[in-house]
Amino acid sequence: MELIAFLMDFILHVDKHLEAFTQTYGAWVYALLFIIIFVETGVVVMPFLPGDSLLFVVGALCGAGLLSLPTAMGVMLMAAILGDQCNYSIGRYFGPKVFQWEQSRFFNKRAFNQAHEFYERYGGVTIILARFMPFLRTFAPFVAGVAEMSRTKFTAYNVVGALSWVVGVSSVGYFFGNLPWVQANLSKIIWTMILIPGLFVLYGAWKASRSTSQPAR
Repeated sequence: MELIAFLMDFILHVDKHLEAFTQTYGAWVYALLFIIIFVETGVVVMPFLPGDSLLFVVGALCGAGLLSLPTAMGVMLMAAILGDQCNYSIGRYFGPKVFQWEQSRFFNKRAFNQAHEFYERYGGVTIILARFMPFLRTFAPFVAGVAEMSRTKFTAYNVVGALSWVVGVSSVGYFFGNLPWVQANLSKIIWTMILIPGLFVLYGAWKASRSTSQPAR
């Protein structure tokens, strides 16, 4: 329970935690940023770590002169790309094993063929858009690996998605994160960045489950 409470406090007050860490440990903050982004995007069981809010706050700290924007962007970009590649490789390794369970309801050859076809057709858009969706950005590269999306195609969209996400969100934080209104409502903004994309993901999953549950005509 203490770990959960700490994580919630870190997510909602990531600005204060990062500022304190920077003042105490200096340039080691870039190593911390790399670890957080890499673990959130590269380890499928860690989707709850801050992503969008972290990028926004880092941009704001750069705007306040506490961090270097080019260095922070470069470190987080590398972590985001390598994290997705790691997640994809994990899915690629375990996918053939779990889909050998022919009697399984979800992990069978038919499910694999459907996932593979989807990622070959829509995987690029999914990988890019998933970057901006909490939870989904952690699972999308894993599923791409499970579905055996070609590595070349995945890597290209991985880089494009990472660039759009890291540069885009941190730039918004850099230019707007230190405005008085933003500083006064930062916790609400963080909640919004978590909940709204999350609701879109839940709605999409609900709609997909309804369409698959309806009998074919």
